[in-house]
Amino acid sequence: MSQKAAKIGLTSLVLALAFGGLLYSTIGESAQYYKHVDEVMVQPDAWYGKPLQIHGYAKNVTRKRDSLDYRFEMHNNGQVVFASYTGVVPDTFQNDAEVVLQGTLSPDGFHATEMTAKCPSKYEAEGGVGAGPSADLPATSAY
Repeated sequence: MSQKAAKIGLTSLVLALAFGGLLYSTIGESAQYYKHVDEVMVQPDAWYGKPLQIHGYAKNVTRKRDSLDYRFEMHNNGQVVFASYTGVVPDTFQNDAEVVLQGTLSPDGFHATEMTAKCPSKYEAEGGVGAGPSADLPATSAY
């Protein structure tokens, strides 16, 4: 092997190792897992305290009177996790809405710091999920 090829190979190896080390140190502890409710609730204690994005469908949504504190259940494939969120919710957040929460899981439920809600009614025929007044979120239900 020529001296020029050895230098190129050594330089490539050093750059690859430096890039890999930088990527590992950047992603390592800040990685956030994206899971569905049924995947997490199979073994919830394995997820306690870890940054997590969890996907499911909101049910039994309640809001504490005169506040931005929400409590609800997230369902997916027969599994349930209780969730809480404090803050302004998306307009599409209501019962049966598809929701992705960011936060942490603890023994008393999922504590969300961010929320994304999808709106299935835009993509379904009239009378589908989310249509009509019965699907609206009660404005002042207390818990």
